[in-house]
Amino acid sequence: MNLEQLQNKTVLLFGKSRAFSSDEFASQMKFHKITVVDKYAEDVVLVIDGKMMTPYEQNESDALYKAKSTLLEFISIDILEKELARYIDADTLLMSLKLSRDKERLKAFIQNSTIEDELFFKLLKMYSWSGEDFFENDDNRDVSASIILRFYKNIERNHNVQYATSGFMHLISQTAKSELIEMIFELEPLQKTLLEGRSGANQNILSAIATHHEASKSVLSQLIKKASSRVKTLIAMRHDCDEEMQIELYESEDKEVLEALSMGRNISSDLISKLLLNKKYAKNLALHLKLNSELFEKFIQVVPVEVAKNSSLTTQMQQRLADLNLYDVDIALALNEKLDYSVAMRLLLVKSKALSSEVYKNSNLSKENLAEAYKDEANHISLAQNPNTPKNILEALSSSQDIEVLSSLAQNKSTPVEALYQLQLDSRVARQVKENPAFTKHIQQENIGWEV
Repeated sequence: MNLEQLQNKTVLLFGKSRAFSSDEFASQMKFHKITVVDKYAEDVVLVIDGKMMTPYEQNESDALYKAKSTLLEFISIDILEKELARYIDADTLLMSLKLSRDKERLKAFIQNSTIEDELFFKLLKMYSWSGEDFFENDDNRDVSASIILRFYKNIERNHNVQYATSGFMHLISQTAKSELIEMIFELEPLQKTLLEGRSGANQNILSAIATHHEASKSVLSQLIKKASSRVKTLIAMRHDCDEEMQIELYESEDKEVLEALSMGRNISSDLISKLLLNKKYAKNLALHLKLNSELFEKFIQVVPVEVAKNSSLTTQMQQRLADLNLYDVDIALALNEKLDYSVAMRLLLVKSKALSSEVYKNSNLSKENLAEAYKDEANHISLAQNPNTPKNILEALSSSQDIEVLSSLAQNKSTPVEALYQLQLDSRVARQVKENPAFTKHIQQENIGWEV
């Protein structure tokens, strides 16, 4: 439809407007020089079905459609209101609202689902929350609900979410729009939470923003300057926390934040040198950083055990650690998920039962080595834990009388389903079998047919 073609003409409205308030609808129609009547007359060119139509109006609309469908156009109020919204002059409206300070009219436009998002954001910036929270008074509740209703996906499945602070958290988790995240961040109740450092539900919203992959750097920087330790810690743990943000976080001198920084994988070299002065942070860095030769040499002198657990170790680095001949370092190497085969064989030559036990738990060991290890009963507990142990050996171990072996099998995701069924009959490990994700998946797929 085209509003210009309706100028100086008459339309019939059954019921009421939906997106626009009654007064605003009348004002918009008057602006476009369209006359609105509630009874049919010969000059009517358009019939509109509005909301809250009475049974009488519905019958009259149906009768008109049967009699005049070839002469008149019939539409729903939603179509007309979307067209009206297209013609709104945003600058004129914003100036009018600013001058009039008409809060009710402003709220009515915020609740109008037909206006564009860009105008919606501008209107929100004009709204005063009166120093109160999202749902602390009726007006704030209506505006909060409008924000959630506008952007929440599948709102019909969770129709009460617009009246809860958790609705903002769900909304943030759903969206991929950085401008929406920034808009929510700038809302007065959240800014007040930042200023006053209050705890509660709003802190959860700030945490959701701090962890969102589309949160802009400007928003994150403001959080670093103003937010609680908890929120800063979440930013410190982001994979895209760049050097500039890392320095800002470090300068906060917050112990929780510094510890979180020390667990990152992409810390700047200057910051590494500073964090190394603290033994606790040095251990975290050695565990989590992606090591190069320079960093390896720094850490091996200070925290070799933690270095041995780092998954980025090269074969040469693992050999250097094994050269230290330190028991704790060897144990840590044995537990490394990227343990090199040649280093594993070297550790087995140490002839330590405890060390061998840890090596045989490592899934990087070849099936041939694990099959050879099965010959020694001392290795059975380790093999029962290892997801790389050959199926036939896991099946054979299910006949063991050792409760530690059976318990390990019950938790191993690679244990054959047939063996898990048998283990389920043993009350000592039945719960562990039920909690095994591989067994749960099998039950869902085979017995019930659920998709996983």
